Amino acid sequence: MAEVSLAQATCKFIDECPTPFHLCAETGALLKAAGFTEIAEDGAWRPLLKPGGSYFYTRAGTTLVAFHVGAAFEAGNGINVVGGHTDSPVLKLKPSSKKSAHGYLQLNVETYGGGLWHTWFDRELTLAGSVIVKQADGSFARRLLFVRRPLMRVPSLCIHLRTAEEREKFAPNKETHLAPILACAVSEALNADKPSASSLGGRHAPELLRRLSRTLPATSGDVLDFDLTLCDTQPSATRDYARDWGADEFLSAPRLDNQLTCYLAMLALIDHAKEAPPSQPDVAMIALFDHEEVGSGSAQGACSTVMSDALQRVSSCFAPDERHASVEALSKTARRSFLMAADLAHAVHPNYAEKHEKEHAPKLNSGTVIKSNDNQRYATNDATGFVVRELARLAGLAVQEFMVKNDCPCGSTIGPLISQSTGLRTVDIGAPCLSMHSIRETVGVADVENYLQLMKAFFGRFAELEGKCNFGLEFGAVRLASMSVCQPSVKAPAA
Repeated sequence: MAEVSLAQATCKFIDECPTPFHLCAETGALLKAAGFTEIAEDGAWRPLLKPGGSYFYTRAGTTLVAFHVGAAFEAGNGINVVGGHTDSPVLKLKPSSKKSAHGYLQLNVETYGGGLWHTWFDRELTLAGSVIVKQADGSFARRLLFVRRPLMRVPSLCIHLRTAEEREKFAPNKETHLAPILACAVSEALNADKPSASSLGGRHAPELLRRLSRTLPATSGDVLDFDLTLCDTQPSATRDYARDWGADEFLSAPRLDNQLTCYLAMLALIDHAKEAPPSQPDVAMIALFDHEEVGSGSAQGACSTVMSDALQRVSSCFAPDERHASVEALSKTARRSFLMAADLAHAVHPNYAEKHEKEHAPKLNSGTVIKSNDNQRYATNDATGFVVRELARLAGLAVQEFMVKNDCPCGSTIGPLISQSTGLRTVDIGAPCLSMHSIRETVGVADVENYLQLMKAFFGRFAELEGKCNFGLEFGAVRLASMSVCQPSVKAPAA
């Protein structure tokens, strides 16, 4: 029953992490508890980093990098990375969220990413995120907020008021139909005698600020700004955790894409740091980026300097204190490093099986998926795909294959983005998932364990496997082989 125990722990982690801010804070706390040292990205690392040490840092509160330095690591050795992302498709409050219509107090929201927005209707929603507050001494600080009770709802239009065409196809307008109801306007009027000193009063409803203030230790007058996300209040579920659902076979939760990867990558790194032998020659790293769902183009996204900075700074800390030596060590490290871009994968849906090509139709509880696309929507190639298949074979783990059909569009990941900007060898993998980008997604319980064990095998066995691989082209042999196949044979003249 080890898988169920891990699944329950996964549910608990996800339920505590309604936003990327919370995920990074919770991950940081767990890393600290496991003996990792927090370092500052704007501080000096050379005096701190030591062989055998474990470290982590965050950028902007929503991207996290953690790593364990092998006891035998030297400048120029490889850094092996599991990369994931901390964000998910959600509804977010607009800078001016105050909205009212026909006696209802509502909130202006913006769609973030490509969500299945119809799944957000008729659910008990709440708010979570980051709040900027002014403290008693006049300084400013960021506080995390998570209102653990229903605050709002996006109600559906009843079937009787829909046209025949609208009944056939539910296609809500993202601007006008997704605004949640917070309260009746009469509630706002009744509380009008409770003024708020907050500078946000003109942009946000006082009733909203009062509700937020009940969760914060400060009064709503101290709230100066915020980055808040709507989230579902229904807890994550396996059969034993919340309700009967699939006889312990399935795990349903919000934000599995890609918090499942983030949590398991952290566990794999913690276990590796405890178990790594004195001969471990490489660095094991996890890099969890924000803004993947909107293209990764931000200061803390996969298109930023986060990955290249991590490679350069870790490598240079162990190089001789000369600039040319550090540059040489970084070049060698980049060529010897490997990125496992880990995101969820599309499991075949029994009601829409035609969307998958039958030889590339991953199933729940059948193993981690290797994702391939020759048009570079995924970064897997023959060598990097082989590495995962061989690691899985060595660890006794099942893997599956996914390639999108020629007549279907293909999503993408952080894999191609990081590969093209850093030159890292990269493979795209993921746990199979149903309902991707819904407010609630589903994975297989057995796949959670499989996914974790594959990451652990990557950290622990990649260096040994790489030592057995020689994928460089033997140009002379290739040329001769080509000539023997392509050149017509010439009969020798008779003597």
